[in-house]
Amino acid sequence: MSKLRLMGQNQWNYTNNAPAWEERGLDCSSAVRMKGHLKIFKELMPDIVGGQEVNKDMQLDLMLLFQEEKLPYTLIWGNMTPIFYRADKFELLATEYLLYPKKFEDYEGTFNDANSKACNMGVFRCKESGKVFIFATTHLWWRNGSNPDYYSYQAGSDEARRYQLQLANAMIDKYRAMYDNCPVVFVGDMNARTTSIALQYMVNEAGYTHAHDAAVEYATEEMGYCSCYPSAPAEKWIQGPYTNADDHIFVKDCPAGSIKRFDRYMPDYYLVLSDHAPVWVDVEF
Repeated sequence: MSKLRLMGQNQWNYTNNAPAWEERGLDCSSAVRMKGHLKIFKELMPDIVGGQEVNKDMQLDLMLLFQEEKLPYTLIWGNMTPIFYRADKFELLATEYLLYPKKFEDYEGTFNDANSKACNMGVFRCKESGKVFIFATTHLWWRNGSNPDYYSYQAGSDEARRYQLQLANAMIDKYRAMYDNCPVVFVGDMNARTTSIALQYMVNEAGYTHAHDAAVEYATEEMGYCSCYPSAPAEKWIQGPYTNADDHIFVKDCPAGSIKRFDRYMPDYYLVLSDHAPVWVDVEF
């Protein structure tokens, strides 16, 4: 049996410094922020991380920092949704990347801006225990689909997120069939509350359990969000229940009691790194 830390993290897709930050004597460029993200990795030492909004410059900056610090992470390409994993602890058996379509039938507009909305997955074998499992990361469409008066409303957004998860699970299930219906840990910036039709699909139709509900030792109630934007860094974390979070972890067919901890990492220094706190589970199997 192995103890693993599996994490999701939206690192904020931003490469250069923003004028509003420069006026404050601050720097939100990738070259600077990735040093903060390196600190997160060093403090938490996650075994696998599913990224969102990690552009090519950010990936390169972070991987070079890993090399300088002699941290044992390698990268699975996934456009804006890469996977970082410890090559010293895992054998990668298979991987696949799925870019979600821009168009969604019966609704106008695009549902994939910047080609960032996707699912990336890997089938891993733990070198210590021999356990095989699937780890997947996703970034779902972001606009509001339920309140026409909201500034970011776009009709069909709720339905599009559900459809994107259906596409992701079709890909994941293909590999589950190949690897003896192995466990799945599915992380991501899902841009949806737990009561949404997208996340209710995960529980009621796709057979997943939210890691908050599966954790047997500790589960945070925080939502893990702040207003770190190009216009200004965040001053504090926004208070709200985990049910209102954008970032979630779902698990499927994990052994009973194997999900030990569901948590978010929210140090003050992270307020200038991204608007999304890292979310992770501690797993034993």
